[in-house]
Amino acid sequence: MKVLLKEDVDNLGYAGEVHTVADGYGRNFLLPKGMAVKANPNALKQADAWRKRAETHRAELRAEYDVLSDKIRAVVLSFTARAGDNGKLFGSITTQQIADKLNEELGTEIDRRKVGTETLRQVGEHMVPVRLSADHHPEFRVIVLQEGAPAVAETAEMVESDEAEPVVEAEEDFESEEAGLAAEAEA
Repeated sequence: MKVLLKEDVDNLGYAGEVHTVADGYGRNFLLPKGMAVKANPNALKQADAWRKRAETHRAELRAEYDVLSDKIRAVVLSFTARAGDNGKLFGSITTQQIADKLNEELGTEIDRRKVGTETLRQVGEHMVPVRLSADHHPEFRVIVLQEGAPAVAETAEMVESDEAEPVVEAEEDFESEEAGLAAEAEA
């Protein structure tokens, strides 16, 4: 069946294009939802108008997604969960939990099906993608911390502020202890 798309359809094409699709897909999905019409000479005359309208809509969405992508890339979410000694979680951090916290952080309504590809089952840092459109796939950091681990709150604060403890102090302490032991050995 040949159809003329009235609007953009994921994994098929853009508005104003003619595509050959399976009869069932056209009759049971595209036509009833108003996403396409049967390709005939009268419909082809309207194709240019649909194409222009869809191009302006895509340009607006592209600008909106560019701004949203920048906001998403700046987000760092942290979760605490119970885990075993090997770092494997007893449960998991689901895409629903990640999407809820992301929406709360940004004040948006991103669907959970567009966030991430799988649930998180390991302690550590993970990069989670968000599929906004075919062209926009920003990633953000999700940090999973082990519940009950020492200094969990301090670790979360350090990660969010991207600060690290200086290592120089530990080396100085080691050198001063070494010098003290050498002095005792001489005496």
